[in-house]
Amino acid sequence: MTLTKTLNLITMGCSKNLVDSEHLASYAARAGYRVIFDSNRLNSDTIVINTCGFIGDAKKESIDMILRAVNAKQKGKVKHLYVIGCLSERYKEELREEIPEVDDYFGARSLKEIIYTLGAKAQNEKHVRRLQSTPKHYAYLKISEGCDWMCGYCAIPLIRGRHRSVPIETLLEEAQNLADSGVKELIVVAQDSTFYGMDLYGKRMLAKLLKSLCKIEEIKWIRLHYAYPTDFPEDVIEVIASEKKICNYIDIPFQHISDNMLLAMRRRHTKQDALSLIEKLRKRIPDIAIRTTLMVGYPTETEQDIEELCDFVQKTKFERLGVFTYSEEEGTYSATKLLDNISEDEKQRRKEIIMEMQREVSSQRNNALLGKEIEVMIDYKEGEFYIGRTYADSPEVDGEVIISSTRRLHKGCIYLATITAAEEYDLYATI
Repeated sequence: MTLTKTLNLITMGCSKNLVDSEHLASYAARAGYRVIFDSNRLNSDTIVINTCGFIGDAKKESIDMILRAVNAKQKGKVKHLYVIGCLSERYKEELREEIPEVDDYFGARSLKEIIYTLGAKAQNEKHVRRLQSTPKHYAYLKISEGCDWMCGYCAIPLIRGRHRSVPIETLLEEAQNLADSGVKELIVVAQDSTFYGMDLYGKRMLAKLLKSLCKIEEIKWIRLHYAYPTDFPEDVIEVIASEKKICNYIDIPFQHISDNMLLAMRRRHTKQDALSLIEKLRKRIPDIAIRTTLMVGYPTETEQDIEELCDFVQKTKFERLGVFTYSEEEGTYSATKLLDNISEDEKQRRKEIIMEMQREVSSQRNNALLGKEIEVMIDYKEGEFYIGRTYADSPEVDGEVIISSTRRLHKGCIYLATITAAEEYDLYATI
């Protein structure tokens, strides 16, 4: 097949969006496009921007990217410009009116339409090979779409719809294809990974899926993201504890700890539920790295709620933690029923209080590793140093290990490194 057209596929937002882009890229490649993933290269025949519409900052970043591409199109550097994803799922008509220079807009659930627009064919087969945008040795595996929980602040169910699991056999085929192409680490993602299987099989099937993924010989690490804490499946804890390939790492977005706030946020768990789950995980898997995200500035949040949250962070000492401020999203419960009466400055102040605590926690944890040997997967080389990650670090969101070595190291390979220095989030090591 002669490649005569260049498609630049630019992905904004989360890793789940990235998986959608990689599937789209595979169809485009079959149709004769040379596909690139480069937000800085705005001179392609066709640009497709896969947008994020989760919170205000993400929307702004997506719109800024669209305007940059429009500017390039007006200068004759781009022939066709399309916008897909979460932002255009929610605001398609508004975007068409405000930015008419875009050739067309497609929602997050319109993959087939953009495939046909690009001149490709959406085959009826259950799976096609993805064209990876990540480094060759790791990839994201999206196991389900949508969410049923309807938390008060979250627009995802409005954008992506109800929870829909991908059949196990399809995921295993996709994972094997990724492994055959050189992937050593699978990062399991979803809007709610622990709910996996309920719609297809009538029960939670994440544990069975993880066990099946462990049988793929080429895969060395599997890590789990976005595990909703409500009714957390006990068998998943056992699988993480017993399967060597599954990293002792889990991402659970607790969001808050005050029962008042959890109720206001329409979360389905309590403070005691969260504390009990953390206790179970650490008792069964003593070296587990728990990553969480917290939200501050939600309507009705008081100083007492923040104090309770600070106490939780200080006592729990999460291995990894991120904080974001509340952003009012149209159509959600909180936007229609609650008044967003906490100023942005105050939201930022509360965020910084938590992050300062976490910096201290992270620094203490990293310094405790000095002199120890730990397995590290190599991601890339920068100058004279190799950059890698431990089992406790997921790409893009967690810390890195900066390594000096007298011998050549290979991407995707796991080495035993000695920790020689520590910063708040990153480690230094020798091999």
